[in-house]
Amino acid sequence: MHSPVPRVPRQPVARRPEIHLGRLTPELATVVASARRRALRDGDRQIDTAHLLHSLIESDPAVGAAFDGRPQLARVLGYLVQRSIGYGLRWQGSVEDSGTLAVVRDADRAADGWSPAAAAAMGRAWERAALRGDSRATGLDLLAVMAADRECRAVEVLGRAGVDPLVLAHRVGELSQQV
Repeated sequence: MHSPVPRVPRQPVARRPEIHLGRLTPELATVVASARRRALRDGDRQIDTAHLLHSLIESDPAVGAAFDGRPQLARVLGYLVQRSIGYGLRWQGSVEDSGTLAVVRDADRAADGWSPAAAAAMGRAWERAALRGDSRATGLDLLAVMAADRECRAVEVLGRAGVDPLVLAHRVGELSQQV
């Protein structure tokens, strides 16, 4: 006879914000679609902040203007392109979690196709847009919050390319005031 296994109540799972494309500018919705395609092409289960950074740089001229000229952009893109053939291979099969949200079970993390850090960045981008009275986030909003997250993959790429995320965030703030 088997003794009954005591049931342990499950702890509530922290949920990331839903990604609502209606809360994005058309340009940022294009960036998200491009990042999703890039993640699939790279064999990654989730969109992470490096995918978003790559798509932002390629798709949003305002984001490109935040960098210190073409040579800096070229270095960042160089690292991003190498992702699937070099240093980014260590990221495959892992989940990007910069500590911005509580860690959840693997099944929950992969459910919506976003890494915890990327989903948190999108949520903070919406908050940033709301602070200036806008209901939709822009590429500059997303770039600003990713540059402020010292633990995300996008900041790792920026650092490897010689971009100071704090200087970049400052430039984004200046550009945002001009818009």
